[in-house]
Parts: sequence; C-alpha cells; structure tokens
Amino acid sequence: MERNELHGSCRHYLEVLCETIPERSVGSSGNRKATEFFRNEVSSLGWNTEVTEFDAVDWDDGGASLRAGGSEFQVRVSPYSLGCDASAELVSVSSPAELASKEIRNRIVLLHGDIAGEQLMPKNFVFYNPEEHRRIISLLESEEPRAIVAATGRNPSLAGGVYPFPLIEDGDFDVPSVYMTEEEGQKLLPFAGSQVTVRSSSRRIPGKGCNVIARRGGDRTRRIVLTAHIDAKKGTPGAIDNATGVTALLLLAGLLGEYDGGTMVEMVALNGEDYFSVPGQMQYVDLNRGRFSDIILNINIDGMGYREGDSAFSFYGLPEYVHQAAVDVMNDFDGIVEGRAWPQGDHGLFIQNGCPAIAVSSMWFTDNIDTQDITHTPRDNMEIVDCSKVTEVAEALSMLVLRLSRT
Repeated sequence: MERNELHGSCRHYLEVLCETIPERSVGSSGNRKATEFFRNEVSSLGWNTEVTEFDAVDWDDGGASLRAGGSEFQVRVSPYSLGCDASAELVSVSSPAELASKEIRNRIVLLHGDIAGEQLMPKNFVFYNPEEHRRIISLLESEEPRAIVAATGRNPSLAGGVYPFPLIEDGDFDVPSVYMTEEEGQKLLPFAGSQVTVRSSSRRIPGKGCNVIARRGGDRTRRIVLTAHIDAKKGTPGAIDNATGVTALLLLAGLLGEYDGGTMVEMVALNGEDYFSVPGQMQYVDLNRGRFSDIILNINIDGMGYREGDSAFSFYGLPEYVHQAAVDVMNDFDGIVEGRAWPQGDHGLFIQNGCPAIAVSSMWFTDNIDTQDITHTPRDNMEIVDCSKVTEVAEALSMLVLRLSRT
C-alpha cells in the first residue's frame, strides 16, 4: 500500500470513528456502530472475524441539582449512577478515618479533601483496585447514605484530563452520587449539619457490546496478538484514546492483507478499557484461560498519534529475539523511539497472564500521563492527531509482525 493511500485511509478511519459516529461508550448505539464498522473493514480485507457479545449498561445523564440554605450549587451526575430525589442532613467527610467514625446512614455525605483526591476504582475492577479504595466503597455501601456529593480536583492518571473528575464511576455501585469542583465544595462545606436536597435524573439503560477478533495465518498455538480498545468515554471523540489505535489496526489489516504465515496474527478491538467493569477485557481473559501461553507477543496500541513528539514503544518481559527485532524495526523509522513503561493500558492484562508485551503510544502521552488535560475531554479530537505518525506506526508493526513470523 502506497504512503499516500495509507494516509487517506488513516484520515477516513479517524473521521468515521471520531466524527461520523457520535460516541463510542460501551453499551451505546455508537459503540455498536464502531464495532460493526471495524468488523466490516477487516472482513473486506480478507481477515476471518469473530464477534463475541456481552451485556453492558448504557447511561443517560439527565442532569442534577443541589440546594442548601436557599442557594443552588453546581453539580454533575456521576457516570452510571442511579438517580435520586433526596433531602437530608449534610455530613462532611474528608478522610477514610472520618468515614468510619461518622454517622452517615440516611444522610447526604460530602466527600472532600484527601478522601476525594483520586478516582475510586469500580468495585468489580480486577486489574487495579487498591485496598483503601475497596474499604471506602465498602463503608459507603454498608452505611447506606441517601446520596453522595464528591468535591474533586484533577486526577489525570486515573480519570484523564477532566475537571472536576467523577470520584465514583461505577454501574455496580448503587448509592446515588453527584460531583462538583473543589471550589464549589468549599462553598458547600459550611452547610454541614443542615438540610440539603440533591436531585438527579441519572438513568441506567441495559445494552450490549462486543469484542471483534480478526485472524490470519495458521497455527493458533503460536499467536501474535495486537490490541486496541475501541470504546471511548462519553463526551469525547476519543481521538488518541483510542481511535488512532483502532485505525492503526485497520491499516495493519491492509498491510498484512496477503499474510499467510504459520504464526497466527490476531487483531482484537477490545471493548471496555474506558468503562467501569472492563467487560470486553474480562471476556477476552475468560476465552483465553489456559491459552495465554500460545501468545508469543502482545502489542497494545493506546494514546498514539499525538501531533507533537515521537511515537513510543515500551517493552515488558520480551525474549531477547523479540526485543532485538523490535529495536531493529524502530531503528528503521525516525519517528519511533523507546519510551518509559506505563501500566494503565490493556497490555497489563497480557503481562499479568505471563505474556511478553509491547505498548505503543506517543511520548507526549506517556510523559504527561499524570498531568495532561486532554484525554476523556472534547479536546481529544482529530485536530491533535498527526496521521503520518499513525501510518508510520502501522508500517513499523507490519515489519515487526513479518519479522517475528519468520523467526
């Protein structure tokens, strides 16, 4: 495929995923359109496809309000929260110790300060879930407050670039919750001990989602698995998180359209990395239980194609021959360098199951993962993408796959 043709295909794929399809959150109609688009494209390029469906929850925001002492406060609905119409005494809690000691049953709880410093992991999120998070969630569930109000700041490493961030984003957690800025929380704090009213029209909607798996080549007992998550948060086009990763897989499907090697190449549009229960990832783990030893390498693409800086490959437990092949390929491309390790992507599930992995991203993304203010926001759009970086990565991965398939 010529470079100009690659560039045109890259732009087309990104336009479909970021602009034609309005959103790609799991369970939504847009998400189903995105997975159908991916399947149709790779099938047209001669790949065998498998679609594995799962239940998912879509969510309608509906808006929220909070009144205290005759004043109205600005609040947002916590994603996937249940709705409520609650009037009760406001209790202020700033630490896990305070949460354990204060009476919060049938009250409205304002979480602020240290306890609201970072996004709480969903209760059923298995890949990363600190004990402190589990304890906070357990206390909130067991004491059954009427509603939760969280005053939060920024938390890019867990919540992306949004401000304020939702402290709780969990469709398996049934205490209604809203959130507000730290500044608004300081204004609400003097009303602790007073009656406040929280109304939320949040609504959960039963839905479906799926992974799409595309395969070429022979022996399933020796696989190179390339992954990119196809879902995105609500309210964002999800350009580098992660339309560029999906686009790279589609370009790679074209570049390897004649591949018939003995090593199986498996490309997976995983569905759920930006969703509270990671259903696609959990399903993929279940489908491959006892078979991860077949995978000689996972290559996961996420956060790639940012317009500034180089593309970055980071390495996790590579055998020497795989590491050398990857370095040799990188040396053939001026815009690809070795980047620092980062644990927040889908490569983590392969590493935890004993597979060597390469994470493909951009230096900007990995260098600013704890400070950036773009991902999960409307600013993550096509304007920040350089298609030449996406096509360069696709070409490099094509070379690497072919080199490893001959080893």
